[in-house]
Amino acid sequence: MTDVAVEVLLPKIGLTMQEGTIDEWLVPTGAAVAEGDALLRLATDKVDVDVEAEAGGLFHPVVAAGATVPAGALIGWLLAEGEQPPESAGTHTPVGSGTTAPVPDPGAAPAVNGTGERGIGDRLLSSPNARRVAAAADVDLTAVRGTGPGGRIVSEDVEEFLAALPGDRVTPVPAGGTPASPLVRKLAKERGIDLSEVNGTGPGGRIRRADLDGVTPAPEATPARPSEVIPLTGMRGTIARRMHASLQEMAQLTHGYEVRMDAVVSLRDRLKEEWAGSDLPVPSINDFLLKAAALALREHPLLNATVREDGIHLLDEVHLGFAVAVPGGLMVPVIEDAVALPLPEVARRSRSLAQAAREGRISPAQLEGATFTVTSLGGYGVDFFTPVINPGNVAILGVGRLRDGVEWVDDRPLRTRVLTLSLTFDHRAVDGAPAAEYLRSVGELLSKPLRLLV
Repeated sequence: MTDVAVEVLLPKIGLTMQEGTIDEWLVPTGAAVAEGDALLRLATDKVDVDVEAEAGGLFHPVVAAGATVPAGALIGWLLAEGEQPPESAGTHTPVGSGTTAPVPDPGAAPAVNGTGERGIGDRLLSSPNARRVAAAADVDLTAVRGTGPGGRIVSEDVEEFLAALPGDRVTPVPAGGTPASPLVRKLAKERGIDLSEVNGTGPGGRIRRADLDGVTPAPEATPARPSEVIPLTGMRGTIARRMHASLQEMAQLTHGYEVRMDAVVSLRDRLKEEWAGSDLPVPSINDFLLKAAALALREHPLLNATVREDGIHLLDEVHLGFAVAVPGGLMVPVIEDAVALPLPEVARRSRSLAQAAREGRISPAQLEGATFTVTSLGGYGVDFFTPVINPGNVAILGVGRLRDGVEWVDDRPLRTRVLTLSLTFDHRAVDGAPAAEYLRSVGELLSKPLRLLV
């Protein structure tokens, strides 16, 4: 239950929706509503949908069923026990009217007239679907008897009107289509009925709603039974929520970029020999990538940033996150101030943090504060992929497998060592050209890896 009055506003369904009609309130006045409960049936110019409550409370409508109102208009309140709606909430002005539409008595029966009922401001009460069907059949709605709330004309009323006309007056049907109204098609879909198997009794063989009664729906396929259900809780649930939020909130785009790794492979082989027996850790291929990614951010600060309501915030420090696969999910330990660290220290910290993550010993503080992330699937044989940006960052760098490539020198093939980088970036903050320039900088650093040692 709410402890203060919560407005219920008519939702905007789609970018082009300007107004909607409340076909039906699905809960009575004063009823207790929980968040997520179906509150009303909304008819728009394209779809009819059930609208759910966004909070809990005692429901108090301020517009009548059948009213057409603009998107975003106040249509009701969710109140606490004993709370009264604000004084200004008792009425609402529907679209196209100059007066207000009072809230109906929940116990009163809807008015039904012999022909279309005029609403407030001499507006004909009719649903968007009814108007669409009538327009397709060239029917004057004022001649149609409305059976909806308050005498409102619904699409079924138009169908019944058409059925009573002479046989040569039928709603146009698209070439190759089944003669049936949108409402009948919708009901058939809900019931699992194939309209091509139904005999229409309306004019010109048009399928009416009554023709669906008694039709046996096609047998439903037996759903596959899961061998196991993995709950979306704990780490798995957190990953699911964060990745979904990331894709919903950002304009993500991925560049693929091939880099030469011959110099890195050669230098690493030398370090294995020269550092043998010392306490210096030999950097892995990924360690070289981590250091190059961090240094390149100094030249391209737009990639080391975060987007907030007031703009794009460029960050001074480079705190490098790197993805580590652990049982049941993924962790992203953070190497703080990675630019200032020599490559052996980057290697030492990456190994220590990865081991702590796999053994469940890593602290929350070691998983926070990343300004940029590197993730690798090279060990799994993947060349190119589309990593998803960690919320709060504007980019993430994916690293593919080290593989053989070919370079032609004087018409002779030369074997090379290459891998593909996959840079996903938030297009709100970074355009394609700056993202490509960043990848080029990473490639140049890897081509001369001695600069990465210090």
